[in-house]
Amino acid sequence: MLTLPLHNPVAIFMVVLAVILGTPLLLRRLKIPNIVGMILAGVLIGPYGINLVERDASFEIFGQVGILYLMFLAAVEIDMYHLRRNLKGGIIFGLISFTLPMTAGIFCSRWAFGVGWDTAVLIASMYASHTLVSYPIVSRFGLQNDRGAVIAVCATIVAVLLALIALAEVVAVRSKGYFDWWGVMRLIGLTAVYATAVGYAFPWLTRRFFRRVGDSVGQFIFVLAMVCLASLMAQAIGLEAILGAFYAGLVLNRLIPVRSPLMRRVEFAGNAIFIPYFLIGVGMLLNVHVIFRGWGVGWVALNMVVVALATKWLAAWLAQKALRLDSDDRRLMFGLSGGKAAATIAATMIGFQYGLLSEDLMNGAVVMILVCCVVASVVTERTSIRLRIARAAEALERDGAGEGPAFARQLVAVANPMTSEGLMKMAAFMRNPENRRPVTALFVRSSDDGRVVRAGREAMQAASAAAVAMDLPVEEVERFDMNVVSGLVNVARERHSTDLIIGLHRRSNIVDTFYGSLIEGLLRMTARMVVISRCFIPVDTVQRIVAVVPRNAEYETGFRAWIARVCNLASQLGCRILFMAYTPSCRFIEEAIREGAYPVRRVYRAMNSWDDFIVLSGEIGSEDLLMIISGRKGSVSGSNEWVDMPGFLSRHFSTANIVVIYPDQMAGAGDNPHAIIAGGV
Repeated sequence: MLTLPLHNPVAIFMVVLAVILGTPLLLRRLKIPNIVGMILAGVLIGPYGINLVERDASFEIFGQVGILYLMFLAAVEIDMYHLRRNLKGGIIFGLISFTLPMTAGIFCSRWAFGVGWDTAVLIASMYASHTLVSYPIVSRFGLQNDRGAVIAVCATIVAVLLALIALAEVVAVRSKGYFDWWGVMRLIGLTAVYATAVGYAFPWLTRRFFRRVGDSVGQFIFVLAMVCLASLMAQAIGLEAILGAFYAGLVLNRLIPVRSPLMRRVEFAGNAIFIPYFLIGVGMLLNVHVIFRGWGVGWVALNMVVVALATKWLAAWLAQKALRLDSDDRRLMFGLSGGKAAATIAATMIGFQYGLLSEDLMNGAVVMILVCCVVASVVTERTSIRLRIARAAEALERDGAGEGPAFARQLVAVANPMTSEGLMKMAAFMRNPENRRPVTALFVRSSDDGRVVRAGREAMQAASAAAVAMDLPVEEVERFDMNVVSGLVNVARERHSTDLIIGLHRRSNIVDTFYGSLIEGLLRMTARMVVISRCFIPVDTVQRIVAVVPRNAEYETGFRAWIARVCNLASQLGCRILFMAYTPSCRFIEEAIREGAYPVRRVYRAMNSWDDFIVLSGEIGSEDLLMIISGRKGSVSGSNEWVDMPGFLSRHFSTANIVVIYPDQMAGAGDNPHAIIAGGV
């Protein structure tokens, strides 16, 4: 027999799942953000509501993991290029977002509540800190790399760290009777050691684990373990666990590309279970009945809400003026920095435990947490909708000009089950993340040999599974033709493909060429872009791309198209590009990257002759990806000095990760079978 509150674990989990599933459906008509709905649902079913569910250990565990997951997700979804560009702005906003609420909070608490300096500082630390409660809204609308969002996320770490230091010193003064300068210096020193150790050790361990374990489920468990380890290490030196989770996300960012099966699992687990559990758990802590207990609680709550929201809004406004942002960036920054949960709840509990907060002050803080979460979520959702509409309008304008990402069409030729998944991943990372055109997974056979047919079909299934795991639309095509080359070319014409992606064959005997007869025949029969790939390590563990560019490459028809492929790959892998190119070409490459606004880090090495490449090639390591931009015979960039490239690669790079790109040679656009797509594909 079931009694209230529910104690049966299965019944509790069923209720939580019902809340996670039903709340968005119920509140969608009322236009209330899902996050607010989760918190209000927690209030309703919790001990201060109808007491349907007991806040048992599952809410403690999943709730704690949920806030860690929220911070980790915020860090891992940020493009590191955008983070570097906006890091200074984030630090500035973080300092303003801490200093202004802290200063105002101390004097307002002294005047309004008549408390001592230690209590005033503790209350002010609640105003100064904030939690990214509304971040899932930004993520859902795909705005995690928007300037306002990146600045707010960076500012969160600055504000929370300073607020927690202030809180720790208040406790130290309360317990020891003096300000512990040595404790502050010790914490700063341990933080530096922690940042260095985690920053170097975690990527090294993760990269090697990923190369040995290709299963994305195993990779997900490993990443989650790394997040928990970083959080525990942060707690061990006196920091808050959420700071460790955020830092783990930053150091693992490059190893979890946005368009990867691992990222899909990371986002799914967080958005489906961990983060909703945290939000519901926050709601179960809030006792809204205290509002009606008397004017004392009402006055305290009103004062706290006004000071907390007003100072955060003013901080966002000052940062907007200082950083020359627009009004939507200000609203987004206020929405993300206005929510309060983890650090504020911790400060409230610690303050009550040490006798710094009266019952009225504690209850007022609870009301402040609820109101701030609601306001922050509403502001964030409304601003995100406005920004998403603006971004969509810009994309439609680009598409109308024939320059949008929607025109890219890729054909991935597969035959070997061992390499097909890697080829599909390469294709996915080389295209714009917004491109929704399906990829064609093609298996061409010219005989009925049973072993060949089985291997080809398995390869096509593996490639399709990889595409589906990366949320990439895919079409499977099996074709019988008189030879493989004609089959590839005919399907490319039928599908209006812009890119043909194929694996580099293994030499079967001493007289066999580096490319093999299939690729050589393909290059003769088609003028489309051909991408030839051979990676011995998973492409998402590549540390650097080395792009070697021939003389006069800027005069080729497909110049901007191959730059787009290389930049998309580098952007999604989070690695930098080293361009080895002739001096005139370097200027054109930089101009194309700037015009395309590709968020990539790049450096240039000037070449004056083929001998320069031979010398520079000694710097290419086993964790680099060597990309050769090669011109066809008779083309503008197909010079005589480039003829020996296949032989050179065969002799000196037999174990290197190589991608050879033959740019498109045909002019035209739109639906022309030989069309190229301008920047952004």
